[in-house]
Amino acid sequence: MNRRSFVRNASFTFGAIPLLRKDWITKFMQENPYKMRLLRNDVGIFTEKGGTIAYYVSKKNIAVVDAEFPEQSKHLIDALRKDSGKPFEILINTHHHMDHTAGNISFKGIINHVAAHSNSLINQQRAAKEQNKEDQQLYPDLTYGDTWKYEKLKEKIYTYYFGPAHTNGDSIIHFPHANIAHMGDLVFNRRWAFVDRAAGASVKNWILVLDKAQQLFDKDTLFVFGHAFDPDKVTGYKDDLKAMQGYLSNLLDYVTQQIKAGKTREEIIKSTFIPGVTEWQGDGIDRGLQAAYDEVIQGII
Repeated sequence: MNRRSFVRNASFTFGAIPLLRKDWITKFMQENPYKMRLLRNDVGIFTEKGGTIAYYVSKKNIAVVDAEFPEQSKHLIDALRKDSGKPFEILINTHHHMDHTAGNISFKGIINHVAAHSNSLINQQRAAKEQNKEDQQLYPDLTYGDTWKYEKLKEKIYTYYFGPAHTNGDSIIHFPHANIAHMGDLVFNRRWAFVDRAAGASVKNWILVLDKAQQLFDKDTLFVFGHAFDPDKVTGYKDDLKAMQGYLSNLLDYVTQQIKAGKTREEIIKSTFIPGVTEWQGDGIDRGLQAAYDEVIQGII
């Protein structure tokens, strides 16, 4: 039985054999810490540590979106090789952050192309140089602008870029045959977001990006999110994009009002809630507050 079959049937197996040792179950899950789940039409997701990975297994080859870290991408590669035995055609990065691109290096020599938005490549090169990790990178050899499509698989893959948001290089990757769109970190589902101002992020435009995504895709589109407060909720629908958009709008409104009221940067960043935002949780509320403050003060809005 392969691991996918095991995970699918695990709850039944564990419940049906009362004498099964719990320490063996624990050992198995420790040795296989990742989760893989098929979504629609040969497109699935992989989660372990870092931003959610999507993969598409066609009749001849495999496409992957994002790569987490080297150890995790090796787990993905091994699992897909065992499951399908097909070669890897293309890896697409939604943006440059290490939890989405550090694992690129594991695909070196086994994949034909790595692709990303042109700004994502610039950001990845800059970050690697700053961290002295240039030797640990597999950079994109294909870059694109606002729209692009890759046609060397059974089904075309489309990418869309609507301007700065989480960074200035976030793109949406769409598998039209399955109607699945990987949003990268354009959606932190019910989890406080990181706004990377050093990489050209814009809270104001992020709101517009999410609006354009809702207009582009239909009600049946299944979205993959880079992160979620609940690890099992890294997929969702347009309502989740709208909720993310609402969080960002409330964040920007709140910070703007606090600045007009004479509050200092330190006072605003210490806020423990944002009026109108009830579902977002976890650590890091200060990250968005700080970014929004800097954006407002610098006259971007």
